[in-house]
Amino acid sequence: MNNTSSQPSRLGSLPVDDFLTALASDQPAPGSGSAAALAGAMGCALVTMVAGLTVGRQRYAPVQQELIGLRDQAVALQHNLIDMLEVDAAAYNRVMAAYRLPKESPHQRDHRSAAIQDALRGAIDVPLDIAAACVDVVGLAGQVAAQGNRNAACDAACAALLADAGLQSAARNIRFNLQGLSDAHFCDAADLRVAQLLTAGQAALAEALAAADAAASVGD
Repeated sequence: MNNTSSQPSRLGSLPVDDFLTALASDQPAPGSGSAAALAGAMGCALVTMVAGLTVGRQRYAPVQQELIGLRDQAVALQHNLIDMLEVDAAAYNRVMAAYRLPKESPHQRDHRSAAIQDALRGAIDVPLDIAAACVDVVGLAGQVAAQGNRNAACDAACAALLADAGLQSAARNIRFNLQGLSDAHFCDAADLRVAQLLTAGQAALAEALAAADAAASVGD
């Protein structure tokens, strides 16, 4: 979740090995938020792949425009989720910076407490966006599973599963950070939003896997 001075300005531009090395380091970030965004982005890439294996094939001519639209949506979501690797890193950086503020005097303690609360809100808002994007990716995966190239049904299922992993990870991240907030109204609203996203994601995942299984059973 973090963007330290030893890291490039764009986590999303790192080679896979370098990103995993950063993820495995003893730094507090990049962490689960960035990993959740990456899982969702990988789901997008697989949705794009399935759409690409469908568009231009005569057998799927009746759904060409739909698949082109799904592909475009997946590409846009992928870009957003890759950007969120960095946004999440910056948000968690602010949390860590707030915890490092001095706390010797009453004024310093009050300032530090307010800074922590403000930073935690940001560290919750970002994974909420990641979770919402991942729900959208699961939905796209279900659509390409139902309409796309049947030989790529497994890829569509995997896209849904990866995006669901991103959703579940982001949701857990949010609920963990909510424990540090004293704003009950904000916490209640965020927790409700998480519950809604998890419910929507669960339904979308079930539909996507069922569509993928149905397509795989037919084949080309």
